[in-house]
Amino acid sequence: MTTYKLFLRAISKRRTWVCLFLVVYATLLSSSWNWLNSIVDWYGENHNTSSGWPAVYASVLLGAVFGVLSMAAALFIAVPAIVVIWISVVVTMAFAGKSRRSVVVEGRIVTKEIAGFVFKVLLKEGNFVALLCALLAYFVFFNSYSTST
Repeated sequence: MTTYKLFLRAISKRRTWVCLFLVVYATLLSSSWNWLNSIVDWYGENHNTSSGWPAVYASVLLGAVFGVLSMAAALFIAVPAIVVIWISVVVTMAFAGKSRRSVVVEGRIVTKEIAGFVFKVLLKEGNFVALLCALLAYFVFFNSYSTST
């Protein structure tokens, strides 16, 4: 079996894409680790105030960071699939007997529709991850605040 066939066989598996997503997410997370540490350190310095607002601020920041990271990782993984879909649509239009000019015009329309749909999905997924991480971080921070006082 050639290397190319082995590569195609491995990349066609769903678990390969899941592993690739996890690798990208881990890389993004490790590259932003200092920023995440600075948020947690800021909370550590300010959690002794009489209100619970530092926990809210820190949890919202952590949620936003994780939301952006998940959107970036999902976009990195989704780009090859988006390109394949776009090529399939344009080739199908070309084989349907449309003129070159018509294929170019409709290809631009399809590109805008695909980009809009992908943006909406990424935004929805990122918001979900951000909300989940913010709630989890808030409860962790609030519990550490209530046990330290």
